[in-house]
Amino acid sequence: MASTSQDQPQNGAAVASAQDPAPAVKSDLQLPVRTKSDASIPPPGQSLTGKQEHYLKRELISEQVKYEISELNSPTALKRFGAPFKSDVGEVSPLDSELPILRYIFVHHVRDFPFLDKAKEKEFWQDKLQLFLESFATKNISSSEDRLEETKRRKLAIKCQKLVELMMVSGCKTSSGFEERIRFSEIEVVDSNAIDTGVMHTMPEGNYINGWDVNVTAVRITSERKTIRTHKHAEFLMRIHRKGELEFFIGRRYGDFMRLHKRLRIELPGKVLPTLPKKNKADTTTSGLFSSLTGGGSPDSSASSISSVSTQMTGLAPPSEPSKLSIRGHKRASSTTSGRNSPRVSTDSRPRSPLPFLSKKNNEPVTLWRESQRVSLRAFLRSLLSNPQIAQTKAMEEFLTKDPITPTDADIDDIERRKAVDQLRMEEQKKFYEIARKRAAELDIYMEEFRQEIVERNGLTSLFKEIKDKETIQDLSIQYRKFAEWLRIEVAATIYHLFLAEDNSPELFAQAKRIHSLIPYTVMKNVIRIANPAAVMSGVLDIFLAQPFGTRSLLQRIFSLTLNDGIRSFQKSIDTLAAKIGDEVLTKKLKMYTEAEEHIKVAIREEAQSEDMDIIVVILRSEYLEPALTSEQIGRLYNAYVAFNNAVENVDEELKQGAQLFSYLKQFLKLCTRQHDKAMMLQLVEEPVTLQLFRDLFTIFYEPLVRVYKSANVYNSVTDFAVFIDDMIQVVEKCQEQDASADPNQTVQAFIDLCQRHEHNFYKFVHEVHTHDNGLFDQLMGWIEDILEFLRKGPKNGTLNINALFEGGVSSGTIDKAKVIEEVNALIAWQEARKKWHHDKTRQKMAAEGNGGPDLVPTGFSSSDFGLDQQDLQDMAYEDEEDDEAEAEEEDELDPIEAERRRRAKRRDRLRRSAGEPVKPPVSEVHKLKENFLVMLREVLAE
Repeated sequence: MASTSQDQPQNGAAVASAQDPAPAVKSDLQLPVRTKSDASIPPPGQSLTGKQEHYLKRELISEQVKYEISELNSPTALKRFGAPFKSDVGEVSPLDSELPILRYIFVHHVRDFPFLDKAKEKEFWQDKLQLFLESFATKNISSSEDRLEETKRRKLAIKCQKLVELMMVSGCKTSSGFEERIRFSEIEVVDSNAIDTGVMHTMPEGNYINGWDVNVTAVRITSERKTIRTHKHAEFLMRIHRKGELEFFIGRRYGDFMRLHKRLRIELPGKVLPTLPKKNKADTTTSGLFSSLTGGGSPDSSASSISSVSTQMTGLAPPSEPSKLSIRGHKRASSTTSGRNSPRVSTDSRPRSPLPFLSKKNNEPVTLWRESQRVSLRAFLRSLLSNPQIAQTKAMEEFLTKDPITPTDADIDDIERRKAVDQLRMEEQKKFYEIARKRAAELDIYMEEFRQEIVERNGLTSLFKEIKDKETIQDLSIQYRKFAEWLRIEVAATIYHLFLAEDNSPELFAQAKRIHSLIPYTVMKNVIRIANPAAVMSGVLDIFLAQPFGTRSLLQRIFSLTLNDGIRSFQKSIDTLAAKIGDEVLTKKLKMYTEAEEHIKVAIREEAQSEDMDIIVVILRSEYLEPALTSEQIGRLYNAYVAFNNAVENVDEELKQGAQLFSYLKQFLKLCTRQHDKAMMLQLVEEPVTLQLFRDLFTIFYEPLVRVYKSANVYNSVTDFAVFIDDMIQVVEKCQEQDASADPNQTVQAFIDLCQRHEHNFYKFVHEVHTHDNGLFDQLMGWIEDILEFLRKGPKNGTLNINALFEGGVSSGTIDKAKVIEEVNALIAWQEARKKWHHDKTRQKMAAEGNGGPDLVPTGFSSSDFGLDQQDLQDMAYEDEEDDEAEAEEEDELDPIEAERRRRAKRRDRLRRSAGEPVKPPVSEVHKLKENFLVMLREVLAE
């Protein structure tokens, strides 16, 4: 179809060609130029193209969701919600609800949850839950702005906002039927080397983590003569390679790792560190190592074959990497020459192999001292280094660089042995995943049939009906049997990955064995079999919740004791800081701020943000809080503030001393905020409605489950689980004891056979529970299918007529047609640029770190099967990429100067990582449609 500028005078403003250039987009970034095509022309009878329709709808839904989530902080939110919550003005009609999206989700997907559907409207929803939530909203618990960090409530609100937005954008369809999203199938990441990237992080070398390439390469056993006997100690040799520098070796004992762990705790107080692996003195014996590397050839067959193996195992760098040293370079020059060019004749006239450990017979065992400890310590170090904050500490720097050593000939032989084992371990891991993936791929035809059946209407209900009717897996339909076979391979691969494939697998396996040995399965089985759990839990609940003569219950006393301890602990620290500050007016104003009304806090925070000033300064000079500061106090405050900023930017002890006052003030405000939060939580716990709500929730969720597991003889499954764990431990230990050159097919089959031996017991458990569930499973599956039905087909009241909304806004003069088209096209161009930016960033990250990529075993399902568009899911994932909760938290004990230094460094790092990311263009004209859109949305969601 021919396209001219006269065909579409309004929409043409968004496209560009040689004859009709597009107007500049109002944004700081260069958005992609969109070429004119049929896709940019609205379909007949429509005012908007499919993409314009979708992204206009998405922007309006996004704004409404943000408003509704933010309104939940208001004490009056539930009164404006509608049924089942009560309101001062009577029942609120769905057509009048200020929160139509949340009301719809609540009525159709929360209140109808199989457990909550029995809750009574007045007794539970109004008299207990509504009172509790309204009481919580009035407590003024500190926000993210108060704490200078994102609170867990803030993070939860952001995730809920994204989830609700995704659900509504996917579920609420448009009336035209032409709605479409930006597609990037031509640039999607296709990782053809998924298996290689899946094992990249276990590579012995060449895997840089925050600038460090660290490998525990060998173990040196040293003897120390003491008074009575000789003690042997293991020293772990590590190869250290920093980007841009020469590699070198260091030696560390287990105690050095312990001291590193302690030093990191001191240097990073409150930081959650990976657990140090327990001391493990077990040795590993392997045989046939040489034959597995050479394909079965004799070690003495020829000098050339030996030389090739030596090159492979020593990891010689190509000429283009002069900074990387060969391990052999640490040996004597004569030894290196004789080993690589010609055999050196010894006293018995036998040729000496360049790899002495390979000169043994192929079947002669080789003992690798402390091999499990070596790989677990390597995993520990790499886990530490994966955190940029830990990798840059002084403790880590000294641990990795202090006292370098030169390996002896014996050390180098051991290094080569360990490298050979690492190589074989990686090859076996790759082969395992390859075999598992091939076996799963054979089931693709049946998985496609299973997928189609599941995604159809009532598919999950049909699956569980079959499980309920058929007593064994063999009785199931063919597609369900094949799904069970596919699941068996998935579980087998997971067990292998956890307990064999990773560097920390030995530590994890040992921990699992210890836990398994401590659990009294027989006692548990008999207790469950004989006791009446419903009566027992009811009695326990009465003990904790009873209020004799109207006094506080035991549970309230426990919570109060814990919270009061925290309040007293904070008060001690607050008193100490107040003495150091030495100014009662300053401390009084900070204390008043934490207890002030929310509107005062908001005004102070907005002032601090607008002036780019620290909130401490704004609080202390604020007129909202009495008394006012004297000129002398103001001068002292500003001098301390300037010194604090200088100390943050410059690590200097003299500057730090001048900044102590401001540090104390920041710490004082933080502690007062925490203390106020605990005091508010204590008030909430002591309110009667909290206790009543707890009892009701416990009864609603616990009693149905108790009835099910009592009637289904669940106690028999305790023994079945114990037997499975015993069997799994034996299989893993047998694989550990086998040679590194064991056939991967046998390893794969061993884990698949393990799952096959016990799958019947698991199926019997599910079958028994489902048979005696009194319809609970059917209700749960129906609830899930209702959500999927909404995502696939939308609400029953109809669709959103975005074209009519747009045309109505134009005809009434509410909006300027050209401006809205321009803004919507700018949003489309921004989304396109954003997707491409994230795509390129993801590829760079995968190339740099060698991880990520698709699952090693295909799953057979896609998001579109469940009504969720893949592009919308990707957009939600983009927002989550930088959200690292462990990195975001700062503990109270952290030095304020160091905390501020890290906060600024984190902000700079965030800016650096987001450099070049397209910025959302300004939108104002589109938002004039929000009022009319809300009316339309209420009608669609008012069922």
